[in-house]
Amino acid sequence: MAAGLGQTVQNGKARLDPLTLALLLLLWTGLAVFVLYPLVRLLAAVFAAGGTASLGNLAKVLGSAYTRRALVNSLFLAGTVAVFGTFLGYLFAFSVTRIPLPRAFRWFLRGVVVLPFVSPPFTSSIALTLALGPGGMLLKLFHVPDLNLYGFPGTWLAETLTYFPIAFLALSAILEAMDPNLEEAAASLGGSRWRTFRTVTLPLSVPGISNAFLLLFGASLTDFATPLVMAGHTFPVLTTQAYLQITGMYDLKGGAAISFVLLLPALLVYFLQQFWAERRSRVTVTGREGPRSAFRGAGRFAGILVLFAVSAVTLFILFLYSILFLGSFVKAWGLDHSLTLENYAYVFTVGRKAVLDTVLIALAATVLGTAVAALTGFLSARREVPFRNVLGFVSLLNYILPGTVVGIAYVIAFNSGPLVLTGTMTILVALCVFRYDAVGIRSTAAALRQIDPSLEEASLSLGAGRGTTFLRITLPLVAPAVAAGARYLFVVSMTAISATIFLVSVRWSLLTVRILECVTELLFAQAAAFSVVLILIVFLASGAILLLMRLLVPQSSSGPGGS
Repeated sequence: MAAGLGQTVQNGKARLDPLTLALLLLLWTGLAVFVLYPLVRLLAAVFAAGGTASLGNLAKVLGSAYTRRALVNSLFLAGTVAVFGTFLGYLFAFSVTRIPLPRAFRWFLRGVVVLPFVSPPFTSSIALTLALGPGGMLLKLFHVPDLNLYGFPGTWLAETLTYFPIAFLALSAILEAMDPNLEEAAASLGGSRWRTFRTVTLPLSVPGISNAFLLLFGASLTDFATPLVMAGHTFPVLTTQAYLQITGMYDLKGGAAISFVLLLPALLVYFLQQFWAERRSRVTVTGREGPRSAFRGAGRFAGILVLFAVSAVTLFILFLYSILFLGSFVKAWGLDHSLTLENYAYVFTVGRKAVLDTVLIALAATVLGTAVAALTGFLSARREVPFRNVLGFVSLLNYILPGTVVGIAYVIAFNSGPLVLTGTMTILVALCVFRYDAVGIRSTAAALRQIDPSLEEASLSLGAGRGTTFLRITLPLVAPAVAAGARYLFVVSMTAISATIFLVSVRWSLLTVRILECVTELLFAQAAAFSVVLILIVFLASGAILLLMRLLVPQSSSGPGGS
């Protein structure tokens, strides 16, 4: 019996064919250079002094009261964002899965919720500043004195609005997979809708709630953009502290030590999240679709309250994006609200290089990253390669680590010999590929595991070559997963900043960095214009990737049962 496609069995052991072996060596080389090597250099910078092992750098950082305060602030902020973001995500997920709403309205809610995923990381911060900051529109509208938005309140609000969609996506999948007949049975036995929700729906949602909480906790803990704009000096956090340690105090080892302090809770959250993800089996799924219209919520009044809260948040999000769009057409927000196109002229003249550089880097990362994701997913799902589990973990390691940690590690590793890449396009593309390729790898591997190998074996037995089998059988079936990974990679390559900000140079500029510069210089109208252009590019490119995939692989839309 064959050990797998492209493998033979000798002496009871699977032997890789030369092509698979070459691809495996190529992939491990890339992971060694752009994942393991920077991490080793980071650890060496933290724990080595004068050529010997030392805890001096770490002790110096932990001995600083300001750093300890930043650590406490980071954990407190992450906890509060996770609590409120998970609660908000559950309300939205419950609304679209359990409350009888018109289909169009459910799609509308889903569309509004995913807006933060295709937006620059500063979008919420800029919009909140325009609405609630000094001279903000809402404050003027209701004649409210200026609020102190900066610090914890503004950072918490901006991060909650940015990250609660993660909880929504995780919890809506849980609630949709839950067998509604369980709720029907509880209701038919005389339980009130509130009791049914409390004793059936909510307990079955606990694994998803825990998973969503950990996802939001990790996202907030590693967020760089929002605290940099909103937290200020009154509410320091570890991500911005590490950045300022390097850019402000030129202390690379100190920044590395701070990033290591951030690394520990981030890894702990990841492993806890993996543990809770495996416990999703507690949710009962039978594959039968029950009459959801018979049980839609915890009572009519409670359902009205949930819908009111969801509608209010939805309107507020739409208001923020509307004010961002409006703000891109005014001369000077808070001072001169006369309409002008000067901000967009600024984007396409002064900021033209940043637009072109960002698109070029994102396109290069998407093309290369899609190939790497397909290769990694194929080797992990279709080959019995040595150290397969280690390969999967290492390929996801840069994604697990906070962006600030990865950025500092890249600076330490590639700012001096033996491999000097700082300031080049190569390092920016490599960072995007080996940090943000996790979604493509996972989706491709999952799609391949769902394909019965007998389909490919049948093609080979009928005389088709491996290349023809891959192009005619395998690729059409995994094309949707590959396209999803490519779209995600392009979006995050366009909007990334937490790691890339350490690697930009005069030769290569990024849109997110230009937005940050405008915000720090209080040029909010220009920052809004940059953000609108970036969102439009992301939307257009996402549609183009889908269209291109359908043109190149037209059979993919037919699914497994297609031609």
